[in-house]
This record gives sequence, C-alpha cells and structure tokens, in this order.
Amino acid sequence: MSKGVITIKEIAKQLEISPSTVSRALSDHPRIGLRTKMQVKKLAEELGYEPNKQAIAFKQKKTFTLGLILPGLQEDFFSDVITGIEDVALQEGYSVLIGQSHNDTEQEERIFKTMLDHRVDGMLITIGKHTSAVKRLQEINKQNLPIVFFDRIPQESNDINAVWCNIYHTTMEAIDYLVSKGHQRIAYLRGPASLNIKNERERAYEDGIRKHALPGNYVLSTDLSSNLTCEAMKQFLSLAEPPTAVIAFNDNVALDAIRYCKEQGLETEKDISFVSYGNWPITDYMESRPLISIEQFPYEQGSKAAELLFDIMKQKGKIDPRNIMLDSEMILHKSKQ
Repeated sequence: MSKGVITIKEIAKQLEISPSTVSRALSDHPRIGLRTKMQVKKLAEELGYEPNKQAIAFKQKKTFTLGLILPGLQEDFFSDVITGIEDVALQEGYSVLIGQSHNDTEQEERIFKTMLDHRVDGMLITIGKHTSAVKRLQEINKQNLPIVFFDRIPQESNDINAVWCNIYHTTMEAIDYLVSKGHQRIAYLRGPASLNIKNERERAYEDGIRKHALPGNYVLSTDLSSNLTCEAMKQFLSLAEPPTAVIAFNDNVALDAIRYCKEQGLETEKDISFVSYGNWPITDYMESRPLISIEQFPYEQGSKAAELLFDIMKQKGKIDPRNIMLDSEMILHKSKQ
C-alpha cells in the first residue's frame, strides 16, 4: 500500500502503462480494452485513488458547481426545493452553492455577481419580492451563464428558461368550493405590487369572482411581513360586510392572518375560512389552519429546474428557451370542528 496522495502516475507505474491510458481507463474511454479498464479500476480502488477534481475542472473548463439564489431558507417550501435540486446535482457529480437574497434586490445582485466570480457552471433562481427588473440580472450575466428561474418566475417568461407550478385551475377550483359552501364575500390578500411574477393567483381570483358574479372589492396587498398582513386583515374585518373567506398569498401570510383573526375572537372555518398556497406538512397538526391548501410540489419544481439546467449546459445553451409547467393540487383539510 503506497503512502501519501495516490496519482495516476503511480497507478501507471505499477501497471507499466502510460498515465494517459490510466486516465482514459478511469473515464471509460471506448478505445481502452475491457481488461485494461478492469485492471486500472481494481488497482485504483486498492490504492485508494481519488481523482483530482481541480485538475479535472481545469481541463474540462468546469467547476462542477451550481449556484442557487432564493429569498430565504426559513420556509419548508424552499427546503424541499433545495433537496430536489441537490438530488439531481449529486447524480451529475455537482455541488450546489446557496445564497439567500432575503428579498433584497441589491443583495440578490451581489450574490449573483459573487457566483459568477466563482465560475459556477449554471444558476437556479427564484426572485425576491422586490425584484422588478430581471433584465438587470441578465445584463450582469456577461458570461451568458445558463440560468433557470423557478417558482417565482418573472412575468417576461417567454424568453427565459423557467419551471413553475400552474395554480390557476386549482385557485378556480378553490373558489368554486367556497361558493358551494355559501361564501359570497371572498377576499384576496395578494403579495407586494413590486413582485414581478407570473401572477396566476390574481388572474384566477378575478376570473372566479366574475364567474360567480361576486363583489370584487375585497383585495388588499401585503409585503409578506407579519405587520402588514395583520394590518390588511384589520381593514378587511372593519368593513361593514367583512369577507367570510380569504385567499392568502402563501402559507406564511395565511398563518399570520389566521393568528390575527384568532386574536379578534374569530374561529377559522366557523367565522372565516382561508385558502393558502404551499401546503406545509405541519398544516395537518394545526388547530387553526387553512380550509384549503394549494400544493405546489416544491421537490418536483427543484428537481425539474435542475434537470432543465443540466440539459441546457450539456447542449451548451444551443436550445430555445423552455418553460416547464407542473400541475398543482387542491388539498381540502378535514374539519376540526
């Protein structure tokens, strides 16, 4: 057993073949015979040979690293997304470098530039709530690095690569269900106006209100913070005819809104019902929770986004921009009453 770092030259010396033959055998080159490949791999394993990743990266002009930018890690949704991305990256021999924008546009740009400086081979991005101009990121990307947007994808999605979950039909389905249960005053607590995303929630809400000829004056915004969410709910509840159901932008917003209602002495499902997006696993264990959750399959979004990015990288970007749309699912939670 040799001591120290085992190199290709060491293997070549012991087998009395050239280092280039060893290198090709380890990478399953078709010109190397099966017997030689087996001998090389057997000895490499016995000696504990580990490939020099830096040398491989230099030779192939790759870092075997992906960049991932997302708003934050505090949500279960993004934890599942990361797992989906890392599972695919691992299969391809890649690592994932993660950066949190914390919904700060300048921070988002700084992380983007840092990842470019680190020569990541591709980038996966879900935009922050204040990212109004994705073209700014494209301008910074002078290397034409392959990028795939996912989940919160920009409105101008026709000329970018993106993976997203279609929530239009499930939102319509949720509104139909609420109406069938007697709700006539359905509010929509939307995200910040600065959030430049493909807004299927709002389009479905407007269409659902028109479909059932319901009053459409129950719309307010939140910046996704607890304070502004509670302020919006205060405004809703102060109306002469307050809403009996609220469609909230996501689970965080819904839980803040539910907490505020509870503080005002209201009971969910009995006095007011909620529809939310995300379907946190913990939802089923909550005493006060949304009546309906829209499942957006974060793991699948992450894995599909990574698969699309690798496809683009392998084809060296020589494909037209692609949008991959996944279907969402309406989850009706059993009543705790």
